[in-house]
Amino acid sequence: MTLSLYIQPLSTVTGPQTVEADAIRLGGAMVYANLFALVIREGGKVVSREMASAGEMNGALSDLPGELVDEGAAQWANLQKVHAPLACGDRTIRLDQPQVMGILNVTPDSFSDGGKFMDDEAAMQEQAAAMHEAGAAIIDIGGESTRPGAAAVWEGDEIKRVVPAIEYCARMGAAVSVDTRRPPVMQAAVEAGAHIINDVSALRHDPNSLGYAASSGKPVILMHAPGPSADAAERLHDDANYTSVVFDVFDWLKERRDAAIAAGVARELIVLDPGIGFGKSVADNLNLLNALPLFHALGQPLLLGASRKRTIGALSNEVAAHQRLGGSLAFAMKGMDAGYHLLRVHDVFETVQARNVWRGLRDAALTDFAGLPG
Repeated sequence: MTLSLYIQPLSTVTGPQTVEADAIRLGGAMVYANLFALVIREGGKVVSREMASAGEMNGALSDLPGELVDEGAAQWANLQKVHAPLACGDRTIRLDQPQVMGILNVTPDSFSDGGKFMDDEAAMQEQAAAMHEAGAAIIDIGGESTRPGAAAVWEGDEIKRVVPAIEYCARMGAAVSVDTRRPPVMQAAVEAGAHIINDVSALRHDPNSLGYAASSGKPVILMHAPGPSADAAERLHDDANYTSVVFDVFDWLKERRDAAIAAGVARELIVLDPGIGFGKSVADNLNLLNALPLFHALGQPLLLGASRKRTIGALSNEVAAHQRLGGSLAFAMKGMDAGYHLLRVHDVFETVQARNVWRGLRDAALTDFAGLPG
C-alpha cells in the first residue's frame, strides 16, 4: 500500500526568540511553530508517529522511508512558505496577518440572517458599507444557501441575486469574492467586478468550473465538502465517512489543489478551506479546529469559515445563529493562533477588533526581549 506523510505542527510560540530560534514561521503569518509530528499512514491507518523540533527536522526528514523523502522536503518547505498578496483590482490583500472576509448573503433562506439582504436593496447596501467601513478586507457575496436541506438554485436566479450586490461593493471600492459553484455565475460575477471565486464544491460541481477558473486569472478558494456536488447543495454534506477526519481532509484538499493546478490555475492563486461544518459532526469539526496548523503543509494560503456554525450552538445549549458571537470569536482566535490568512465571518466589526488586539499582542511579543538572556 502507498504511504502518506503529514508534518503536523504541535506547538506554537509567540516569537522565535522564546525558544532560542528553534522555530519556523508558519505560512508567512505571525505564528511560529517549534514542535512537529511526522505522521505516516498506510491504507488510512497510522503506522508511524515521530516528534521533532524545528532544529531536529532535517535529521527526521532524512530518516523517512525513501518514497516519502521528497514529500517530506516539500511539506517542510510549504510550512515555511511566505505567500504573495492577493491582487484584487486596485486593492492588495496582504497575507502576513489575518484578514477578515465579511459574509453578505443575498438568499431567501440563509441560516444566519433569514434572507433580509435579498429583497431589501437598501439593507444590503447598508450591511455591505458597514462591513467595509469596519475593516473587512474582502466582502464575500453568495446567492445560494449551502446549509443542510437547502434547495438548489437556478443559475439565472443566482446571477440576479449576486450581480447587483457585487456591482455595489465594487463601486464602493471593496475587494469582492463570489460564493458560487456555477461557471455562468462565476463569469457574471467577474464581469460585474468580483475579484475572487469562492467555490464550496472545490470546482467539482460543473466540469467547466476548472477551465473557467483557470482562464479567469482570479484567485480561487477551494473548500472541502465530502459529498458529491450534485444539483442540491445539501448533497455536499453527504458521504461523510472518515478514517481520520484531519488526515482525510488534508488528502482531499491536496488532490483538489493538484487538480486545479493541472487545469491551469496558477498555484499562487489557490486558497484552501478545510470546510468546517460541511459533512462533519461536532467532533469532526473540533478535531479539525485543533489541527488547523497542519494544513500549512499544503503550501497555500488558508481560509477558516467557522462563524456562527452549528458546532457553536451544540456547545452552547443550541442557541440561535444570531446569538453565536462569542463562539464565533473563539473560533476566529483559533484560526489566528494557527496562522490562517483569511477569516470568513458574519460579525466583521467584532472580529476586526479581536484581530487588532491579537496583532498587538503578537507585535509586543516579537519586540519584548526583557528577561531573555543575552
